[in-house]
Amino acid sequence: MDQLIFITTLFVFLGAAIWWGAKTLPGEKWQIMAVIPQSTNGHGKWQGLNLTYYGVLSANAYTFAVIMFLILTMSAGLSLAATATFIVLLLAVCMPAARVVARLVEKKSGTLTVGGAVFVGMLAAPLLIWLVNRFSVLTMGTPLNTTVMLSAICIAYAFGEGVGRLACLSFGCCYGKPLHQCHPRVQKLLGGCCLVFHGKTKKIAYASGLEGQKVIPVQVITAVLYCVSGLMGTLLFLNGYFGTALVETLIITQGWRIVSEFFRADFRGDLRITPYQVMAAGTVLFALGITMIFPETTGVSLQLSRGIGRICSPWTLLAMEAVWIISFLNTGRSSVTGAEIDFHVQEEKI
Repeated sequence: MDQLIFITTLFVFLGAAIWWGAKTLPGEKWQIMAVIPQSTNGHGKWQGLNLTYYGVLSANAYTFAVIMFLILTMSAGLSLAATATFIVLLLAVCMPAARVVARLVEKKSGTLTVGGAVFVGMLAAPLLIWLVNRFSVLTMGTPLNTTVMLSAICIAYAFGEGVGRLACLSFGCCYGKPLHQCHPRVQKLLGGCCLVFHGKTKKIAYASGLEGQKVIPVQVITAVLYCVSGLMGTLLFLNGYFGTALVETLIITQGWRIVSEFFRADFRGDLRITPYQVMAAGTVLFALGITMIFPETTGVSLQLSRGIGRICSPWTLLAMEAVWIISFLNTGRSSVTGAEIDFHVQEEKI
């Protein structure tokens, strides 16, 4: 019964968030959240730093992914100290990797790639688990189970990137091809649910000149598929099928990443088969190899109430707030848009 209520609650929450995001976030006013004055030109105008809804929504996605990861791992009875240490190490690897990989592939600064971060993170995760297990004081003498940890990571990633696509809707990135450039069957299938972005500072406008045009709703499809994959993975995980949950989430998420690249219009490198598609395929193969090395785990005591209870402690909640703040500072300060602010006195109100 606890599982049913938990999964149903997540389904309703995620469905409402994706529906709202698809209807609202492509609008012009949902890109810049606030502007901080930084310097004046001496003529009454200031240059400002733009704080974006992309950063807010990305921070929400990061934090939600961490929360789901903690619920799952705590439900499996893993050490909170060891799990928290692993999260810090993994984020320390993945956050910089999102920028570095994007710069290597797209040859541009000020851009991010979740796909690149996932590829690097998946390669690093077994090593990080090993490092944490070396410190038995953190694991309370019980090593972190590799299959359980990787399964929880993949489920959390599916949720995180699914929710994170709302940030892409806000910024106008990761966008699909114009509807009129697609095959007639694709036009017929998706013609009624296309996205239309507004705002000259959205990436789809300044990078591809597609403002106001109907485009394939790649971000929305990604959000739906990834969140459904996460829900399926959660159900499998809570019933002890850790290896199956790991493979299921990666095959769906990375399989769609490979397919979706053919429907995207933003620059993804100069090759027909993009580096992101290669990374996605490599991630799946690596995960399959891991499941062969570390077979399906049995005998793990799973209690969902234990996992939910552990994240409600004051220290855990403070840690989640810290994750949100760090994520926002990393993604919310726009480097590709600027602002000019004019302060003045309203004479009629003096």
